[in-house]
Amino acid sequence: MSDVRVRGAAARIRVVRPGELGAGEIERWRELRALSGAPANPFMEPEFTQAVGRVRSGARVAVIGGDRGGPVGFFPYERGPLGQGRAIGFGVSDSQGPVLSPEHSVTTGELLGACSLSSWEFDNLEAGGGLFVPDAAEAFDSPIIDIGQGYEAYEAVLRAGSPKFFRTTTAKERRLARQAGEVRFVFDERDPAALRTLMAWKSAQYRRTGRRDRFAKEWISALVRELAADRPDRAPGCSGVLSVLYVADRPVAAHFGLRSRTVLSCWFPAYDTGLAKYSPGLILHLRMAEAAAGAGIGLLDLGRGAAEYKDALKTGELRVYEGASVRRGPRAALYRLSREPSRRAHSFVRNRPKLAGYAQRALSQVGRLRDR
Repeated sequence: MSDVRVRGAAARIRVVRPGELGAGEIERWRELRALSGAPANPFMEPEFTQAVGRVRSGARVAVIGGDRGGPVGFFPYERGPLGQGRAIGFGVSDSQGPVLSPEHSVTTGELLGACSLSSWEFDNLEAGGGLFVPDAAEAFDSPIIDIGQGYEAYEAVLRAGSPKFFRTTTAKERRLARQAGEVRFVFDERDPAALRTLMAWKSAQYRRTGRRDRFAKEWISALVRELAADRPDRAPGCSGVLSVLYVADRPVAAHFGLRSRTVLSCWFPAYDTGLAKYSPGLILHLRMAEAAAGAGIGLLDLGRGAAEYKDALKTGELRVYEGASVRRGPRAALYRLSREPSRRAHSFVRNRPKLAGYAQRALSQVGRLRDR
């Protein structure tokens, strides 16, 4: 336990496992998120941190607070070897950062020191996470779909801005129904078999494109199953939503994401490649946007990363950051030697579209060779 200063009053930073948070602390976390004014991204809710804590032994939360008025902040993280820290759920979490009261005066050095961290790495730091933003190496736009005015208003935006895309996608849906069978959509599917199908499609996609199969990591598979579990105590701030597009009662596209009351964070989309000519993934996303608007959701966060379908569907962007905060000391040099060359190489390729195209084709070739 470490002492820091918060507005001139002594406050302690208490480090706990996510499952050790008390009911009052969880409620205070939610209050601070509401006060932040940021979109209610489910990755930033205490339930996501608690779910990671059930599958990752290094998950921790720093509770920052004085003796009066409750905690003034929470800092979820994972601790690795030699005190190297990462954002909670690093590698799959699409929104990261501390949850802080406007009255806090904690510095990054004090916070990392109290957590015995030599560094803290992030790749989707929320724009409002001002404490760590100065340490960002790069900034990215994360595309979003604004459905706050209802699906009809969003559809009007698509018709005006991307008329060919919208006409083509809806025509493909009609043709799919004529040629393959009745098209049916379920926004919140509870069938575990549908989730298994989605995960199999996604693993095949990772291999096909030469990328690391996330579901080959048991903790990621376990986390998704944990968040998808059909339980009566599903948290309104962070619960899993499995959406499935069926044709003749056979799944042809699916998506698993996380939702709060007002935000659906898109996470794992995939489809049956045998029906690729019908663009079932695009049909699924339009149906998802319509159903989400009907459920009171105002924002779909498509997540960082370039993709043609995101460009076609988006109405705007949110800013996220990648980088690391590193404490001064001998381990700082070790971190930079181990991480910065790789980060700079990725950035060099990403920022040169022609080179990025070559890299993507090379990855796809690796995927084809792997599947032989």
